[in-house]
Amino acid sequence: MDGKRSCSLCGGAMMIMMMMMMISHMTSALEVPLDSKVLEGLPQPPTITNQSPKDYIIDPRENINIFCEAKGKPHPSFSWTRNGTHFDVEKDPKVVMMPGTGNLVIDISGEKAEVYEGVYQCIARNEHGSAVSNNIVIRQSRSPLWSKEKNEPITVQRGTSLILQCRPPAGLPPPIIFWMDNNFQRLPQNSRVSQALNGDLYFSNVIMEDTRNDYICYARFPHTQTIQQKQPITVKVLDIEAMNDTVLAAFLNGSDFWGDSPSGERVPSFLHPPGMESTTMVLKGDTLELECIADGLPTPNISWTKVNGELPSGRFSFYSFQKTLKIKEVTEADGGDYRCIAKNRMGSSQHTITVVVRAAPFWISAPQNLILAPKETGNLTCDVDGNPKPTITWSVNGNPIESSHNDPSRKVSDGVITLSDVQTGSSAVYQCNASNDYGYLLANAFVSVLAEPPRVLTSLNHEYSVISNSRALLDCASFGSPLPKITWFKDSQSILNSDLYHIHKNGTLEINVAQPQNSGKYTCIASNNLGNKENHVHLQVKEPTRIIRQPEYKEVQRNSIAVFECKVKHDPTLIPSMIWLKDNGELPDDPRFEVGSDSLTIHDVTEDDEGTYTCIRNTTLDQDSASATLTVVEATPTPTMILEQPDPPTDLELTDQRERSVRLTWTPGDEHNSPIKLFLIQYEDSLHEPGVWLNMTEVSGTSTTAQLELSPYVYYSFRVLALNGVGLSESSDPSRQYRTNPAKPDVNPSDVEVSGTSPDTMTISWRELSGLESNGPGLQYKVSWRMKDAEQWTTVTLANVSQHVVTGTPTFTLYEVTVQAVNDYGEGPRPEVVLGYSGENSPTVAPENVKVSVQSGTEAEVHWEAVPLSSVRGRLKGYKVTYQKMRSLHKQDYDRENPQVLIFSGEETVGRLPDLHPYSHYRLNIRAFNGHGDGPSSTDQQFQTPEGVPGPPTNVNIRNLNLDSLLVEWTPPLEDNGHLTGYLLKYQPINTTEEAGLLKEVLLPANETSYTLDKLTHSTHYKFFLNAMTETGSGPAVTKEAFTEVDEAMTNRQAEIATQGWFIGLMCAIALLILVLLIVCFIKRNKGGKYPVKEKEDAHQDPEIQPMKEDDGTFGEYRESDRNFFIPLR
Repeated sequence: MDGKRSCSLCGGAMMIMMMMMMISHMTSALEVPLDSKVLEGLPQPPTITNQSPKDYIIDPRENINIFCEAKGKPHPSFSWTRNGTHFDVEKDPKVVMMPGTGNLVIDISGEKAEVYEGVYQCIARNEHGSAVSNNIVIRQSRSPLWSKEKNEPITVQRGTSLILQCRPPAGLPPPIIFWMDNNFQRLPQNSRVSQALNGDLYFSNVIMEDTRNDYICYARFPHTQTIQQKQPITVKVLDIEAMNDTVLAAFLNGSDFWGDSPSGERVPSFLHPPGMESTTMVLKGDTLELECIADGLPTPNISWTKVNGELPSGRFSFYSFQKTLKIKEVTEADGGDYRCIAKNRMGSSQHTITVVVRAAPFWISAPQNLILAPKETGNLTCDVDGNPKPTITWSVNGNPIESSHNDPSRKVSDGVITLSDVQTGSSAVYQCNASNDYGYLLANAFVSVLAEPPRVLTSLNHEYSVISNSRALLDCASFGSPLPKITWFKDSQSILNSDLYHIHKNGTLEINVAQPQNSGKYTCIASNNLGNKENHVHLQVKEPTRIIRQPEYKEVQRNSIAVFECKVKHDPTLIPSMIWLKDNGELPDDPRFEVGSDSLTIHDVTEDDEGTYTCIRNTTLDQDSASATLTVVEATPTPTMILEQPDPPTDLELTDQRERSVRLTWTPGDEHNSPIKLFLIQYEDSLHEPGVWLNMTEVSGTSTTAQLELSPYVYYSFRVLALNGVGLSESSDPSRQYRTNPAKPDVNPSDVEVSGTSPDTMTISWRELSGLESNGPGLQYKVSWRMKDAEQWTTVTLANVSQHVVTGTPTFTLYEVTVQAVNDYGEGPRPEVVLGYSGENSPTVAPENVKVSVQSGTEAEVHWEAVPLSSVRGRLKGYKVTYQKMRSLHKQDYDRENPQVLIFSGEETVGRLPDLHPYSHYRLNIRAFNGHGDGPSSTDQQFQTPEGVPGPPTNVNIRNLNLDSLLVEWTPPLEDNGHLTGYLLKYQPINTTEEAGLLKEVLLPANETSYTLDKLTHSTHYKFFLNAMTETGSGPAVTKEAFTEVDEAMTNRQAEIATQGWFIGLMCAIALLILVLLIVCFIKRNKGGKYPVKEKEDAHQDPEIQPMKEDDGTFGEYRESDRNFFIPLR
């Protein structure tokens, strides 16, 4: 039933899609999938998959192996040229071509290796075309002997400079130079004595201790691993000023005397390079080495600067006591003048080195294999750069394109070949060669003309499972020529791009936020003008895993039990596993730790068990975790026997010795009343980490032997420690050393990551292998990369590094990367492929349809359309909304403020603008941004905010005019926020207890800035409130307080009465009377009598008069509710 519905549904859609594909004739590069089922029977021109390096230096003691491997359908045949002419392999009995490949093995036993030096090139061909390798230059490594010479002793005056020349024989590759003495000890070097880049030994000034007869220069030739030495040089240092002529003549007999240089304290001068200026050239990407060595006394210090610039951060370093400046991965910006300065207390000198940067050709975009359908059009692009600009030449099937047959469908324009209206049978392999004075690049790219109906590569009825509210990706990988068009259906309904669904260019259907209702059967159809193919996949949306009962904090006594619970709710079709961690590490390997189905139990708890325990509940799709802390307290002690740590084990022996294992046996020491729980075995690797002991394994306390698994290329020593209830013993004496043989690596580097650092670079990083993991000498890393689904890998082999920077990458492109360990004994296991993107570039498109909706005087809402993902050129991090107040609508002059920026996530297309100024004119724009930077801004949008309440009036001041009037003055608010409609003035009298009188209000027009209050009470404290008003309402009030003037005449009359004698006597009499009454009341109360006021209360029982409480004799409350009191201000 489902099948019939799908077919009937898709018939009309197929006709539309076929018509659309017939209209379009241009096509992009179509990669042939690696699926062997698709490749079977599919014709393909040759592609070179492996070849020897361009510059191949051979060891004359070993056979020559020249690699050339290729793939194609049918499988290619191979031939070679040497020095530009055909190399007949079959006629030379010393040369063998390996079956199925073009690899050559040249047996040079009994022959001179020079016979086979030359330039080799491999051709791989089948009926669809020919691919060629790089020019492989074969050269024999050379380590010529040092010419015989007799070195005369050198006599030099103390304090002068000296140069001891090495001048080793020229080798291939050049030798490594170092200076040693007769005892094969390196000669000490410092800021005074150092070796130059050319191998000579420089003395800025000599001292008496430099006298010796064994200055020996050694040259090590790395390819043949041979070391040659120069004849020893004798140096005699004299203090001529302390010697008479007779003694001096005896010393100088038969010696070369270096007497031309000054010997006293002097300003520095340069020994190398000489003079004040010099020039050097370096290639882009290489390491620049600049050197300055100076003569002088005292010994000069060397410093470096770049003229008109800074030294490149992170890429420069100093060597040889600041005398050598190295800059790695040189760029064009590193060209210019560099100045070295030699300085001592006598003065300074400087030398300027001009650096010229050139560049061998490098790829901007290498040509890619192209699959076209008949009558289609396509382009091969060879985009390169260099300094000087490279010359680009094209070949087809290994022959210059100018000499090939004239093809009217082919048009060559410098770095682009356009193929129009191609026909069946016109498949070929094109070669792009880009060269300049410093090198060349050669790339093969085939054009295969195919007419193939669509094939869906995703397996039929594949089931996808995701967690609710997460993203779902349903694949529909396809192949066909012309490139198939992908359409999706669910439940007979066509799926188009929307907020919920997104169909990627490769046909993958993305469901942004999957919900249970999205579960079901999905159908994808791949179509071109040769037919269509449909496939079904199924999606199941599962419930998330959640811990519903988490572990809780525990505080338990030592030797008791601790239990942590961890119960989970999960989708019934998913079975969760449980992992417990202690302090983010694995649980101790201890039987006291018991893991149940929903809990962790710790028996016989000790102080070592304290820490944070984490429960992780995993399913195949998601996980949840929760943590709790365990604290152990001391239990009530009970008398016990004396316990101590055990004695260390003794008598360590190694038996059953094998390539990767050995058996260790020992004799336990005294337990000291506490049974031994386990033995800890440690090892030392004296080859890679001498003096460092590492834990290897643990065995039970009843064992006295252990079978130990070993790694290759390690010098093992073992020792054993015993553990009882008290603690660990001291370590045993080490066992004898056991050395394992080297082998190829067992593991590859971990933590392989791919990151983009700039639009045209990509950094591949990894964690280097330890010495224990290297398994043998000569550890290197084989780093390979290619664009996702591309065929050919690019590979480099590196040593002693943990990253590699790939240049010339297209912007934000998905790459496949592998890093494989290699040593002198072979390659490690097949590495895993890691995916990552090259560097990002700034977005190219601004958000469109920007609209602003004003919500209030202080808030607005902005809407926009998301930018197309294709224009982001990276990961969209979000949108920056920039808005700026241009002016106030109330003021004519501009009141522009600094722009403000709000950042919204990439999923958002609406945002709120808070804290706006009312009654103002604003400008706004939006731009998208990614990890590299900001894109272009949208068109500026203008909007205005409505009126709001004004700010408070300013400069409020109150002045006295006379006894009963005050003048209130102010200036308008700083922020009108609209048109002012007036002012509201409130005022009221207050007394010393903050009680307020009647509040009065006065409305004033907007043009008033002062107001006089008359008929006030003199000598009174007043409080004032002043608000500004717009049509929206009143703004915040300004509060002020002021006093009316005091009536000095009345004050003087009161003062005169207070000083009269009769008044003073009256006050004293009243005070004495009050004192007598208080004494009488106190006496009557103690006798139990009633006050007269009490008798009145009993007689009248006035409900308004509260009686005194009989239980404590205190006075009742007294109310005066009939009196008007001022309401206190709050």
